[in-house]
Amino acid sequence: MKTPPGARSSANGPLPRSVHAGYALGSLATGAFGTVPGLLLLPYLTDTLGVAAGLAALLVLLPKAWDVLVNPVAGRISDRTRSRWGARRPYLLVAGLALAVLFASIFAAPFGNGPAAVAYVAIAFFATATAFAFFQVPYVAMPAELTGDYAERTRLMTWRIAVLALAILASGAVAPLVVTAGGDGVAGHRWMGLFVAVLIALGALGAFLGTRSAPTGTVGESEPTLRAQLAVAGANRPFRALLICFVVQSAGVATILAGVNYFAGQILRDEESGPTLLFVCFVGPALLVMPIWSRIGARLGKRTALVVASLILAVGAFALVAAPVLPPVAVYLVVALIGVGYAGQQVFALAMLPDCIAHETARTGRRQAGVFTGLWTAGETFGLALGPGIYGLVLQLSGYVSSDTGSAAAQSDTARLGVLLGFTLIPALLIAPPILLLRQYTLTAHSDLVDHGVVLGDESRDRHEKGTVTP
Repeated sequence: MKTPPGARSSANGPLPRSVHAGYALGSLATGAFGTVPGLLLLPYLTDTLGVAAGLAALLVLLPKAWDVLVNPVAGRISDRTRSRWGARRPYLLVAGLALAVLFASIFAAPFGNGPAAVAYVAIAFFATATAFAFFQVPYVAMPAELTGDYAERTRLMTWRIAVLALAILASGAVAPLVVTAGGDGVAGHRWMGLFVAVLIALGALGAFLGTRSAPTGTVGESEPTLRAQLAVAGANRPFRALLICFVVQSAGVATILAGVNYFAGQILRDEESGPTLLFVCFVGPALLVMPIWSRIGARLGKRTALVVASLILAVGAFALVAAPVLPPVAVYLVVALIGVGYAGQQVFALAMLPDCIAHETARTGRRQAGVFTGLWTAGETFGLALGPGIYGLVLQLSGYVSSDTGSAAAQSDTARLGVLLGFTLIPALLIAPPILLLRQYTLTAHSDLVDHGVVLGDESRDRHEKGTVTP
């Protein structure tokens, strides 16, 4: 099998399990940063620092929206990096450790409450988001260079999503417990910030060390300017369709995450154990169903499997509209169904991304993985920031009352309705419609790029023989 241009050192056969595991450990960092701010930063601002819900929504949204500008730049820089560690791995170490330190600083609260505290959180979050961009973009770019095998990239993503699920469980379920154990309020959030910082540092070091023996690719020819690279990525119709779909769906998922604490306290009436139980039910099934999703993807193709997973996720979110009249056990079971859909939605979208990158590399002979993943991670980060922003806006419009005591204030029925709809109906409306865009996801077949028979099955092999593949 011929190696795609621009990734001349990439392996085309199975990767060692040590590389699978090492690369996957990076998801401890991405999972923790992708989960905890969306889960706890909005409640921290509204119920500990006393920030109005609308302003808190902006504070959560704007620093991550900054990544829309930073991520493509980080991608281009990593594309052109030359070092004895390769183009991507230096950023796993340096930016990953910086990310850990800066994350802890977000919740350090050196100024207590008031305007100075709000300004401090905004600045610290901006700095942390920048460090995350320089970690995440090279990290997500690596699979297209670690292997040129289509099926192997799916296996690599399966390992990654399994660790991502563990990271979400460890950070999302345990972080609220750390806040409580630390005394709630500012003190509890300081301890939580340190706990998550340790997870991030372990993930960064694990990914850096675990991939030291893996193929790294070589710095090949690329478009001469960032603008030209962005134009190439934007003209790639499969990538564009997949990116828009994933960004909007990420906003829906992030809206669910942002509402966990509010939903547990206002709808389930269980502020102490409710958030942790919701997270266990959300993430736990993902750890069990990953092998099943992998087989479904091999049978149906990645695109069809992504559609199925997205529909499960959306239907589950919509069903929770009935949560006020359901027994708690039924609510947790529905949340587990949402987790099943979320696991598939993540693994197939992330497995389809390196296919787009490798396809473009083989077509043009130019190495642009960093720019593609820069756009991808910028979109993903924006979606994850947009979710809490949407949820905060819903709270503001429904009359949610903020508090500076460390505990939620008593809320009106209208505010409680906003808490419910922001956690259920709105995410469903963000997750289901974008799958229509996937009709535009078609990759022109390259015999040196895709192992169709292994992953896509006989039907896709027939399409390949006709000239077009729709994974």
